[in-house]
Amino acid sequence: MIPEPTRPIVNPEQPARWQPHVTVAAIIEKDARFLLVEECINGQLLLNQPAGHWENGETLIDAISRETLEETAWHFKPEYLVGIYQWQPPEQPQSTFLRFAFAGSLSGFEEDRELDSPITRTLWYKHQEIKESQDRHRSPQLLRCVEDYLKGKRYPLQVLNKL
Repeated sequence: MIPEPTRPIVNPEQPARWQPHVTVAAIIEKDARFLLVEECINGQLLLNQPAGHWENGETLIDAISRETLEETAWHFKPEYLVGIYQWQPPEQPQSTFLRFAFAGSLSGFEEDRELDSPITRTLWYKHQEIKESQDRHRSPQLLRCVEDYLKGKRYPLQVLNKL
């Protein structure tokens, strides 16, 4: 006889289970410049890679393609995983972000596509310009991802498995 699967017991007296925010980011280089987005966060114009949260029902590959299109109007094809990054914002120590950064190529551009809020525009920055603008980075992940990419860090997408 095969036992029936057990159901988790929810105890309202126990604190909620901690879960990180899983995000994806695109590292896109063209002519020694990197595609960034400028976004208005709490009244500040900050820089980031095209990035966003992984949504239920998506693969990580689906998520980064969707986020890049929504934030830049470019179609992105991920080709490599550059790295996985853990970050806790000092102003939000209870939050942890787990970023999967992908490198790849662009194909079509949807010129009339409206960019997601809070994106104000897209920019192409050289590595040095990214380094010089660190006071405007949404997180230290931006520069670290670019520098890992420039160091040649590349992992095949096959390291990601959906069961």
